[in-house]
Order: sequence, then structure tokens, then C-alpha cells
Amino acid sequence: MTTPVAPARPTRFSLALRDSSTMLRRNLLHARRYPSLTLNLLLTPIMLLLLFVYIFGDTMSAGISGSGGPDRSAYIAYIVPGLLLMTIGSTTIGTAVSVSNDMTEGIIARFRTMAIHRPSVLVGHVIGSVLQCVMSVVLVGAVGVAIGFRSTDATVLEWLAAFGLLVLFATALTWIAVGMGLVSPNAEAAGNNAMPLILLPLLSSAFVPLDSMPGWFQPIAEYQPFTPAIETLRGLLLGTEIGHNGWVAVAWCLGLTVLGYFWSTSKFDRDPR
Repeated sequence: MTTPVAPARPTRFSLALRDSSTMLRRNLLHARRYPSLTLNLLLTPIMLLLLFVYIFGDTMSAGISGSGGPDRSAYIAYIVPGLLLMTIGSTTIGTAVSVSNDMTEGIIARFRTMAIHRPSVLVGHVIGSVLQCVMSVVLVGAVGVAIGFRSTDATVLEWLAAFGLLVLFATALTWIAVGMGLVSPNAEAAGNNAMPLILLPLLSSAFVPLDSMPGWFQPIAEYQPFTPAIETLRGLLLGTEIGHNGWVAVAWCLGLTVLGYFWSTSKFDRDPR
């Protein structure tokens, strides 16, 4: 008679993976049931894209096309990479609001009494936000293609590198947004605290070249997180010179991810709510 073998006990990693998957499903269900916030944040980059192309396009493109005359197609190619990164910034504002709602509505206090992996609550928010960012970027990119954006010279490897940069950038901004949500007393304050994530692209090379800005302002625009990422994305999709921007963009993404992770987890562990 054989002795029954006891089932193997789940490892800590498998438990963390299971709990994180559960929290991810929870956040995706919330996003599906209440799409108004995501839709409102997504409309901002789409409206800016249409505004700058069809209202300001002829004027703005005159200094970018190189010929000195208006070239709307050249300006579309110029601003779409910036708008893709701006889309990520606007989408992560919803993450800050969602985290703040969780912290103020009492659900986190209930989670603390349950036998779950504590960081899984934040990991679920982060993965869900990154997925939403990717979907939002695809939608804005589709609008850009519909109005004339083309990337005919980019290779498959360059497309994959561009996608990887967008995911890495989304992960970095999401962890920062989670931290902003945790330190905010309510959802309204969380939305206000996260506004720099959508305002910084306006102060970058997203809409106009750096050399057209005032001299005193150029270093501010050049060395903030969005500009090197935008220039790297342009280089990958349009074949422009990347230079040192690729390494700077990756360094910003990794630095912000580490900063946001430790900020968020330490605040979450200390929060008495």
C-alpha cells in the first residue's frame, strides 16, 4: 500500500504571484466598470494632437520642415512621438487617483487583515496601469497614423526597442504616480499632485525643437525625463540622430522606477490608515 504524498507547499514567490494576479484583475475590473477617468485623461493628448496639427500645424511646421515653408506631414512626424509619451503621463494620473481612493475608502485596511502578500496591492496597480498605458498609446498612435504619421524606415528591431522604451517609461511614471497617490489625502489632491506628469511634456521637445527655446530655458527642457525619451523615440521611428539620449532616457526610467518603488513601498508599509 502506497503512502499518499502530501502536496507541495506553495513557495513565497508563487503566493506573491497569485496575490498580484488577483489584485491586477481587481484593478482591471475597476477600470472597465468606470472608464470615464481613463477616457478623460486619454482625450487630452488626442485633442492636443489634433489641435497642433490642424490649427497650429502650418505655422509650427514652418521652422521644422527644413525648407522654411509649411509642411504639415513633417510636423505630424515630429510631434507624434512626444504625444505618445504624453499619453503615458496622462494615463498614470488615473493611477494616482485610484491608489488614493483605495487608501481613503478603507479597502486597504481590510487587505491588511488578510493573509495576502502586502506589496501585491501596489504591484496590481502598477501592472494594470502599464497595460492601460500600452492600450492608450496604441489608440493615440492609431489616431496619428490616421492623420498621416508614417514610420517607413524603422526596422523590426527598432520597433521593438521603441515599444520597450514606452513600457519602461510607463513603468517608471506609474511607480511615481503610485507614490503620489499614497501621499495624497484624497483623490482630488492625488490628481493635482500628479499633474506634472502631463505638464512636463509641454516643457520638453515634444512640440518645438530645443534650439527654438530661450537660452536660459534650454537646459531645463533638455535634461528633464521626457526630452531624452522623446528624442530616442524619434530616432528609433524616424531615423533621426539619437546620440546620448538613449542612455539618458534609460537611466531616467531606471532611476524613477527605483525611486518610485522604494518611495511607494515605504509609505505603504508606514501608512496607518
